[in-house]
Parts: sequence; structure tokens; C-alpha cells
Amino acid sequence: MMDRLSSMNAFVIAAELGSYARAAERLNMSAQMVAKHVAALEQRLGARLLNRTTRRQSLTELGSAYYERCKHILTEAEAADSLAQIMNDTPRGKLKITAPVTFGSYSLMPLVTAFLRDNPDVNIDLHLTDRFVDLVEEGYEAAFRIGPLATTGLTARPLAPYRLVVCAAPVYLATRGIPLRPADLQHHECLGYVFWSRPADREWVFYQGAVSHKVQVASRLQINESRALMSAALDGFGIVLGPEDFLRPALDRGELVRVLPDFDAPSRPMHLVYTANRQRTAKLRRFVEAVQERFGPACEFSNLTDATC
Repeated sequence: MMDRLSSMNAFVIAAELGSYARAAERLNMSAQMVAKHVAALEQRLGARLLNRTTRRQSLTELGSAYYERCKHILTEAEAADSLAQIMNDTPRGKLKITAPVTFGSYSLMPLVTAFLRDNPDVNIDLHLTDRFVDLVEEGYEAAFRIGPLATTGLTARPLAPYRLVVCAAPVYLATRGIPLRPADLQHHECLGYVFWSRPADREWVFYQGAVSHKVQVASRLQINESRALMSAALDGFGIVLGPEDFLRPALDRGELVRVLPDFDAPSRPMHLVYTANRQRTAKLRRFVEAVQERFGPACEFSNLTDATC
């Protein structure tokens, strides 16, 4: 008799990936075994869960409803299994995390590798993307979010703001002049990030003590990748606003020069978010502690209640 939870898991993966073959690769078993798991569930229920042809498969009406219940049951079963791990407090297993591309590549990686050295029984599956990721739907245990955080049912750990700097190549400044005040940026090429889709995102805010200086910037060139954005800056095309960790090597080499050094550049709020039912696993709890030590101010968890984050 097949284990029902294993059969449910095989069914859910097969439904999500659209074929037994792809599910077999994910589960490290044969496609025939995936089919046997689904058949065992169908025999138990006395009804078909999947409509299958030689070209495609789709959920039946019962299969669609059963799929949603199976996902919930599997999540609860995983949470129940984690109780033993909580009791012995030994982090182990796979930790699936997502982060924005530039932050993940240039700021997060030293923490990840150090965490793996300190926790040899943990594997980390890190996905870097600038798109919005739904933790529950896509199976992530934690995500780094940069920018204002909308309310949600997730648990959020506030981190130190993501520091940005404004800089340009010496050749650009020699040709176009050096801006002395934030308002001068209105007369310069300001290299923009393609995700600046809202008017507020085109407003750069600088601070001098308690006084803020807002300037609406314009850009004829918008790019969705930080390295390409820096390449344009290095080529002398314009002034770039970017993450300090990413731009620091070019600044240290003199390839880029800080602009408006007497003003504090804008920064972005940053959070680590995760679902409430995951927060007590030893692997995630230890990771949150490591993140807080490296990136976060001393502050308490905040529970956000809306579902738009």
C-alpha cells in the first residue's frame, strides 16, 4: 500500500508541472512511479483526478479541488514534521530563498556562504529575481524585499535601509559639469532603472541634516539590469543612482566619482519576509538570526495583515 502523503505530493507536483516526466525529474523517481501514485489516489477516491492524452494533461473538476486540499495538507504535514527539528534545534534540510538580483549577487552572497559553512546540514536554494515572488504559491520560505512594504499576512523583519549612492564617470563630469545641488540633476542625464514605472520612482530625494531636497529626474536610457546600468555610467553617458555595495569597487578604482558628496543619497527600506507557519523551523530561525546580525537594526518582528505584499 502506497504512502498517501507521498502520493499526494506526487499528484501535486505532476499537476503543477503538467506531466509525469517533469514530475519524475523533480521527485527523483520514474514517471511510471508517479503514475502509480496518482492512480492509487484515483482508486481510493473512485474518480479521476487528471484528464490525460498523449499531448497534455489537465485537472478534472474534482482534481482541481483535491489539488488545493492536498497542498494545504502537505504544508501542515511539513510543519508537524518540523516539531522534532525544533526540539533538537539542529538546522537541517533545504532552505529556499529569493532576493533581488543586485542585492543577492553583491551583498547577500557572503552571508549565504558563511551560513552554509556554519550549518553543514543545511542546503540553500537561492533564486535571484527582480520580479514579485509569491512565497506561498511558489514554495519559498523567505524573501528579501527592497522598497516600501505593503501589508500582508507574512511575517516581516525590518532590516537596515538599502543604501544608494549617486556617481558618474570623470569623463561625463568633465563634459557636462559637476552638479553642486540636487536641483542641478534636472539638467543632467540621470540613468534610470526600468522598473521605475511610477512618477514617485523618478523622484530622487537627498538629505542634508534634517532638510530634504527632492528632484524630478529624467532619463533617456532605462535598463533592467544593474551591470548594464553601470556600464553606461562607465561609458560616460550619465549619472547613475545605484546600490553602494555594487558601485563601491568602481568608486575605489576611480572609474566612477561620487556626486553631491555633501548630501545623503536616497535609500530604500528593506525587509526579510516569510510565512508565519515557517518561522519556527530551526533552519529558518537560524538564518533570520544571521540576516539580522549582518543587515538588520535591533527591532522586533512585525506582523502585516493585508495580502498585497
